[in-house]
Amino acid sequence: MLILGISAFYHDSAACLVCDGKIIAAAQQERFSRIKHDASFPTQAIDYCLSVAGAGRLDLDYVAFYDKPHLKFERILKTYLDYAPYGYQTFKDAMLIWRESKFLIKRKLQEEFRGKTKFLFPEHHESHAMSAFYPSPFSSAAILTIDGVGEYATTTLSQGKGDRIEILSQINFPHSLGLLYSTFTSYIGFKVNSGEYKVMGLAPYGVPKYKQLIYDHLIDVKPDGSFHLNMEHFDFPVQSTMINDSFYKIFGGKPRQAESELTQREMDLARSIQDVTEEVVVKMATHAKRVTGSKNLCLAGGVALNCVANSKISSEKIFDNIWIQPAAGDAGGALGAAIGVWYQYLGNERKADNINDQMNGTYLGPQYSDQEVIKFLEAKQIPYQLLDENILYKKVASLIANGSIIGWFQGRMEFGPRSLGNRSIIGDPQSPKMQERMNLKIKFRESFRPFAPSVLMEKCSQWFELNSPSPYMLLVASISKSKIKEMSEQESKLFGIKKLNIVRSNIPAVTHIDYSARVQTVEAKQNKRFHQLITEFDKQQGCPLIVNTSFNVRGEPPVSTPENAYRCFINTHMDYLVMGNVLIDKLHQPSSSDKIKEFELD
Repeated sequence: MLILGISAFYHDSAACLVCDGKIIAAAQQERFSRIKHDASFPTQAIDYCLSVAGAGRLDLDYVAFYDKPHLKFERILKTYLDYAPYGYQTFKDAMLIWRESKFLIKRKLQEEFRGKTKFLFPEHHESHAMSAFYPSPFSSAAILTIDGVGEYATTTLSQGKGDRIEILSQINFPHSLGLLYSTFTSYIGFKVNSGEYKVMGLAPYGVPKYKQLIYDHLIDVKPDGSFHLNMEHFDFPVQSTMINDSFYKIFGGKPRQAESELTQREMDLARSIQDVTEEVVVKMATHAKRVTGSKNLCLAGGVALNCVANSKISSEKIFDNIWIQPAAGDAGGALGAAIGVWYQYLGNERKADNINDQMNGTYLGPQYSDQEVIKFLEAKQIPYQLLDENILYKKVASLIANGSIIGWFQGRMEFGPRSLGNRSIIGDPQSPKMQERMNLKIKFRESFRPFAPSVLMEKCSQWFELNSPSPYMLLVASISKSKIKEMSEQESKLFGIKKLNIVRSNIPAVTHIDYSARVQTVEAKQNKRFHQLITEFDKQQGCPLIVNTSFNVRGEPPVSTPENAYRCFINTHMDYLVMGNVLIDKLHQPSSSDKIKEFELD
């Protein structure tokens, strides 16, 4: 039985294919279109998923769309009526979009998938909950889904047992923790639905100077984690702008202009909203434990990508075990909708061993053989070396140790926002200059942004205060005390962004200014090649971890194809590109501007 899940028309469109209850393929449309957060109908992602099964559109038994468009439209219409005539122009614009695409989703699906296919429309937060619980290792769990908004719900508490999920309670729009965080994302000068992780990365540079103002004026939080926003200060229900003049008055000024210099004020704002978010999420988790009595928690929704908040739940030891859907945002809704048909709708028996999840390491995207890579390189007359696998690991580990930055393109592409060792840029975590060099010369992004370590699971506890697996880079952990370097008296007096270049551990490239790191633990059973590379680096350097950041530049999604990878490599200051067992040296590449222009146009 083939079940296709689709998310589309908001942001991060995606497709997922489930075959006889197994997740066999999933990918975001952005990886094919090269449009970051592409919201269009995921035609290319669908074609890829079907190709994995050797199937066509007529072979599908079910197609599940990740939300109920008409219920969402009902909420939007009611909201505009409540605010009328305020927001009339935005209402007109919204109705045009709905008339041209969103109202016609069922018709679009019927045109795309004919024959025996049946169409299902779970609710948005139900899709999130199903993406969180069904692939998890747990036979039973509490489930929290927290995001901006679905149809009406912005937060749900559910309970999963066996093959069933029951939604127990929800918080409805406009009261949204995700949208509250996004208002500060906008106010600090970053892009909504894209820059929230920048706010999280900026927060440790600040102090929670504005936290009490947030509680006093913006959000009323109850002991169970339920909350109510004071809508006097927000315009997001009916305007394209998130906030209004009264918000500006509370926090002492207009929003920061995008790309302008970041000041201590923005850092303090980021820290304040991050602290509030963590406190609310911890209260929600505590309530979830009290209501369900479960020892396990599953998380999904965009707020579940806030790895610092996730780690607060973990450190509070509210639950024995936590599992977070690696594609926690809207892309993961496609996966939830598909796997939910198999269990929630069809009632198939679910088996969970409480150890292993069903995400295949979230390596669910396209892959390319050495032969396919070589065919591309030779067609473009690109010099390369094909190395024996064992020689490759030793060579690449040595290059990393010598300060090289390497594009690492292997196996199946990751599903979700994190690069986990298959579409990654890697480097030496011991280098004090690596963070700055990667940010400015490779990623072309803000210098304050931290990088993540990928560490051998078996040696993780020697380097980080973390004893449980973190395979999807969704938890932060403190650097082990034995690896920390004490700051000098002069360094300890520095404030804000001036802290950035202080060497504060043996692995400065992955140590954030609060001595934390967003950790990916690597096990051979999930990613044999990445594990072997890090093992070889450990043999050479006595350091069982490397820097791992997504294989892209600012403004682009991570690379998908060999051509994407080479274009990114040739247009940045990366030193080497490794695709499968093929090694490409920047020094041996054509240096003419014609080659670079060719790949800018592709």
